[in-house]
Amino acid sequence: MLVRDWMTSNVITVTKDTTMPEASKIMKENKISQLPVVDKGGRLVGIVSDRDIKAASPSKATTLDVHELYYLIASIKIKDIMSSPAFSVAPTDTVESAALFLLEKDIGSLPVIDDDEKVVGIISDSDIFKVLIAITGAKHGGVQMGFNLPLEPGSLRVILDDLRAHGARVLSILTSMEKADQGRREVYIRIQPMDRSEENAVIDALKEKYNMMYWARERVHPLV
Repeated sequence: MLVRDWMTSNVITVTKDTTMPEASKIMKENKISQLPVVDKGGRLVGIVSDRDIKAASPSKATTLDVHELYYLIASIKIKDIMSSPAFSVAPTDTVESAALFLLEKDIGSLPVIDDDEKVVGIISDSDIFKVLIAITGAKHGGVQMGFNLPLEPGSLRVILDDLRAHGARVLSILTSMEKADQGRREVYIRIQPMDRSEENAVIDALKEKYNMMYWARERVHPLV
């Protein structure tokens, strides 16, 4: 999965000379928390967030009067508070690498730039959530089952064969070794919705034969 397929292409940007109140208004009106800062050629030069604006705003305990306060705020330019250089990704980077970068840097979004460093998109944690929903098939419902399996050839195939034998159609298969013991993996399989009695029959058959950690329909049913 590539960033170009999940990013927001219609990017709202500001320049270094945009005032802080203008940037704050843009964020509020568009319900966003970060704005890429670009030069006249559309090239990325920095990024400003709502946290930057809050940090630069005068304290409520200030002794300035209203006119002095307004003048002070209006005189602050984005170039005074933006982060530069800004973290960014390319359209051909994977969504997974972008998600890891967001997590490691504790930021909410990443500008997407082309080979000329021009901003062509932005990918946010909300976009990552959309990817998660898409690859799991969660919006289609059905039943998800979690298995703890050995790292051996064919350990997953036999489960898929049993699902096929029960007429179940697989929506998604995800695998993780992050929390599994050495030599094992956790596999998460979601099947398409079936008649409730048929779903129950599938669940009962598989939990008798395999190390099923849980199954989930509307709520999680852990198997301890």
